[in-house]
Amino acid sequence: KMVPSLRRDTSRAMAPFLVLGMASLLAFACVLAGRSSGNLSATPTRVVSPNFSVVKGGAGRLGGVGYRPQSSLLVERNTQGKFRSLGKRGGMSVVRATNEIPANDPADQDKSLLPQDVQFGVPEIREKFEKVLMKAQDDICAAIEELDGEAKFEQDRWLKTTGGGGRSRVLMEGKVFEKAGINLSVLKGALPKEFVEKRGEVKGYEDGEKVPYIGMGLSAVLHPRNPFAPTMHFNYRLFQTESGVWWFGGGTDITPSYIDKDDMSHFHGIHKEVCDKHDPNFYARFKKWADEYFVIQHRKETRGLGGIFSDDMNDRDPKELLSFYTDAVNSVIPAYIPIVKKHMNDDFTPQQKEWQGIRRGRYVEFNLLYDRGTIFGLKQALNTERILMSLPLLARWEYDFQVEEGSPEADILDAFQNPREWVPASA
Repeated sequence: KMVPSLRRDTSRAMAPFLVLGMASLLAFACVLAGRSSGNLSATPTRVVSPNFSVVKGGAGRLGGVGYRPQSSLLVERNTQGKFRSLGKRGGMSVVRATNEIPANDPADQDKSLLPQDVQFGVPEIREKFEKVLMKAQDDICAAIEELDGEAKFEQDRWLKTTGGGGRSRVLMEGKVFEKAGINLSVLKGALPKEFVEKRGEVKGYEDGEKVPYIGMGLSAVLHPRNPFAPTMHFNYRLFQTESGVWWFGGGTDITPSYIDKDDMSHFHGIHKEVCDKHDPNFYARFKKWADEYFVIQHRKETRGLGGIFSDDMNDRDPKELLSFYTDAVNSVIPAYIPIVKKHMNDDFTPQQKEWQGIRRGRYVEFNLLYDRGTIFGLKQALNTERILMSLPLLARWEYDFQVEEGSPEADILDAFQNPREWVPASA
């Protein structure tokens, strides 16, 4: 039975079908224009009738609201130097920056990305943290692939001519995951003195000068297909500067479309255990920080249902913080994977899929307007594709969208507007 909790008139309900239909025709025309030979997939685009009430086996191939984009219809791009195809089906490619070179030899897979000419900071701390992040990336990718059972991550390993590099991994159009991106970056550059001195005293630099730094981070956003399986994001990072100022930061947060209290208790409970192991004040402090950071200010609501978040952490011995952030990034799998496994085959209606699209639109708004990592990457002129890989494959905007009072959508919207506690303070 369809729950009429999403109010739209007929013209607005039909608008996505009309737009997507036109986009499909345009994509098909582009293929015909761009290919003089070759076979096109005969697989028909799957359209769900507005009267179709329940989608069975929610982990299936329903790619959006009544529409599943077909990767086989995308034009395979030129790979001569500037582009390197990532996707097996020719649907993705990477535009390289001028100071970036590919480094995809399998023999180099686990080699350190740290530049060896850095004479500042504590080498032991950054070397250990890089190994932690590399292993976490491997473990999380393996867990995602195992759960999905079909799609595999495509990797782009790259080096900067100025020092540093990264391993970018993207999974798309899986059985369980619509899109998943996990990016490891090691960066060497310079930051404005004014930026660094917000984190500590900067000596030996005048206003307007830039301070050399080395930084690293592992970031990920995982977007499942099923609207009852939540999106999850994490980012963990370390910066060291020539001025002596250093800091750790990051956290993990969850963005469901529907509330499952047991899920939230599990997710927050895992992170409280990690925090309590290192400092009994961490969870309350970092949970509040997440609730205040992940706010879509123009909507007056949070992006999701929180988690933990921290930044500019240098208030104790770096080895203590290294230990905490190691445990935090290693908690991603036990905190998140069981939730997706629980919901990946839940039945759902087209309206519930539409609501997921609305919430993913909110996700896009936060990431483009307020997310520190996105803003930092764009200002540093880093690779745009990697910076924006956190965005969902599909999102939705409707004019003056409202939810029905008393509906599950209204319940979670209230939680977005009024952050809740999910585990007892003494738990």
